Amino acid sequence: MFNRTTGTILVIALAAALGLWAAQRWFAQPVAGPRLQVAKLLEQPRELPAYSLQQSDGTPLVPGELKGHWTVVFLGFTHCPDVCPTTLAQLAQAQKQWATLPDATRPRVLFVSVDPERDTPDRIGEYAHAFHKDTLAATADLPALEAFARSLSLVFMKVPAPEGAPPDQYSVDHSAALALLDPQARMAGMVPQSQDAPLDPQAVAADLLALTRDDGR
Repeated sequence: MFNRTTGTILVIALAAALGLWAAQRWFAQPVAGPRLQVAKLLEQPRELPAYSLQQSDGTPLVPGELKGHWTVVFLGFTHCPDVCPTTLAQLAQAQKQWATLPDATRPRVLFVSVDPERDTPDRIGEYAHAFHKDTLAATADLPALEAFARSLSLVFMKVPAPEGAPPDQYSVDHSAALALLDPQARMAGMVPQSQDAPLDPQAVAADLLALTRDDGR
């Protein structure tokens, strides 16, 4: 999904962001709460700045819409050849293990398309729901998406089409990590993902189940 130049830039950006997190000790050692396998929680959840995305059904997605549930946020786009379909398929496996929880507290998966030029609300809804019917899907204009991604310490960038290819055959490089929002819709942590450490659906499911049950004590 990444070409060498933009991939290098993205790695540098991600490394800088993660380095800042470590330097400021945002990740506690350890964080009070359940023992987690892959999720990395912030020492203190942080409020997100105001945002407004458009959901696949045309309704606005604002912070209040995500309250009451742990939410896994994944950035991507429907023309993505590898990371996006693989990650959404893995998250669908995790979602199946949450099915026994009450709908009022069941964890959510939110797919946010960072390709508003090609991804209409209808398209992202069809794409996300093909993996799991409960997956939320949203997008927005580019400035709103950039601000939303930045608030989650995630990044993305458009990659021009290869020489000789039609302009609309561009790609989008984006963070593969998942952001975690707590039931107050605050940024609470991350689930890292990379080629060397691919997503483990069983571990993600176990961590979200543990976090949800811990909130329900």
